[in-house]
Amino acid sequence: MLDHGGGVRQAAERFGIAREDWIDLSTGLAPYEWPLPALAVEDWARLPEEQDGLEALAQTYYQASHVLPVAGSQAAIQALPRLFSDQLRVGIVEPCYAEHRQAWEQAGHQVLALALPEVAEQLPDLDLLVVVNPNNPTGQVIDVETLLMWHQRLHQHGGCLLVDEAFADPRPQLSLAPYSDRPGLLVLRSLGKFFGLAGVRLGFVLAEPVVLSSLRRLLGPWSVSGPARAIGKAALANRMIQCLWRTRLQQDSARLVALLARAGLSPAGGCELFQYLPMAEAEGLYLHMAERGILLRLFDAPPAVRIGLPGTEAGWQQLQRALEDYIAAPLRRAR
Repeated sequence: MLDHGGGVRQAAERFGIAREDWIDLSTGLAPYEWPLPALAVEDWARLPEEQDGLEALAQTYYQASHVLPVAGSQAAIQALPRLFSDQLRVGIVEPCYAEHRQAWEQAGHQVLALALPEVAEQLPDLDLLVVVNPNNPTGQVIDVETLLMWHQRLHQHGGCLLVDEAFADPRPQLSLAPYSDRPGLLVLRSLGKFFGLAGVRLGFVLAEPVVLSSLRRLLGPWSVSGPARAIGKAALANRMIQCLWRTRLQQDSARLVALLARAGLSPAGGCELFQYLPMAEAEGLYLHMAERGILLRLFDAPPAVRIGLPGTEAGWQQLQRALEDYIAAPLRRAR
């Protein structure tokens, strides 16, 4: 199993700090509390039914012609490689969410890691290209025009483009969702990040109907629970909260960048939900924060940390104090 951040319970045991005293900045989730609807008894007691309004709301929210609800975009990441019986040559723009590589390799496909400048040259030799946009963990963004051009070039020889847009909700203008009915284009979306509802396990695949039908058969019946469908409908329909959260995320993201800059830590990338800091001292910063009850996401290759947003003013103050301690630590060692 790959590491995905979180794991506060394990961190509490490792560092001897009570679980309730931790701030988890490791997952990149919106740190606010989405107003959950009251669930009806039938949401729990009856088998989930499709066409209960969830698909229609998702089509409107994503501006997509066809959608398939899945148990989190992770379910689609694991299942999609199994739709292809032939071995594919799959390019993945890395570093990115590591489950993509693992899923395609485990399904027997040949995976090629690509840096962004290498993509255009490699397109003629690829059967499928995987892009995370905005990228996780670097926050790198590829514009819509470039992605559509890549898709067109791939489609000319029967190839496909798969775009994981788990972090795209704060900036809908980045999304390929409106183009997802084009053959050979697949888009993944998630309710976990922007909505902060990772525990609901609800995501969507946007693609042409023939692909969604094949994926539906592979996943089997009732792949999304009744309570998840009910919560998803309420979240996708609440335009007012969506607008408020986009504004709040922009403000909090700018606050985080400024706070890191005052500590001499300039992010090399990021998005509204996290900032990315590649640095040789990544593990030292991770441990420094963990010893103060703040959990970051640590990466090994390259060494880096990803820092999410605190959800409360007390959390912001705790993060600021920890960063001030980090600045002072070299001075204390010098003495």
